[in-house]
Amino acid sequence: MSKIPLTVIGAEKMRAELQELKTVRRPAVIAAIAEARSHGDLSENAEYAAAKERQSFIEGRIVELEAKVSNAQIIDPVLLDADGRCVFGATVELEDVTSRAVVTYQIVGDDEADIKEGKISISSPIARALIGKHSGDVAEVLAPGGVREYEILDVKYI
Repeated sequence: MSKIPLTVIGAEKMRAELQELKTVRRPAVIAAIAEARSHGDLSENAEYAAAKERQSFIEGRIVELEAKVSNAQIIDPVLLDADGRCVFGATVELEDVTSRAVVTYQIVGDDEADIKEGKISISSPIARALIGKHSGDVAEVLAPGGVREYEILDVKYI
C-alpha cells in the first residue's frame, strides 16, 4: 500500500476513532452478541443478526484504519517551507473570478476532506488545480458546470 498523506489533526482524529472502536464499540458489540445468544435459537434471532452485522462493520473499520495509520505520511502544515506555493496542508484563500465570492480551503487527505469545515481533498479538481500555484495566480478548475476561475488571494501554512 502506498503512503497516505494526512495532516497532524487528521492523523489524530483517525487514531482517536481507532482507539474508540477498539476500547468502546468492540467490547459493546461483543456483549450484545453474548446477550442475544442467551435468548436461544440463533436462526430466528434478529438481535443476534444485527449485533453480528455491527461486529463485522467494526472489525472491518478497525482493519481499514490500522492500515491507513500504519501507511500514513503525516505532514504538519506549520513546518512547511513551500515559499508561498499551494501544497498539501496549505490553507488557501480564493476568490471566484466571476462571482467575486471569497472562500477559504485547507488541502487535506481524502479521509479528512469535509467541505463544511473548509477542508478539500488533495484529489479534488479544485485542489489539483491549485497545487504549485502562488498568491496572485489564477487557477482554472474544470467543474461539472464548466470551467471556473479562482484567483489565489493568500496561502497560509497553519
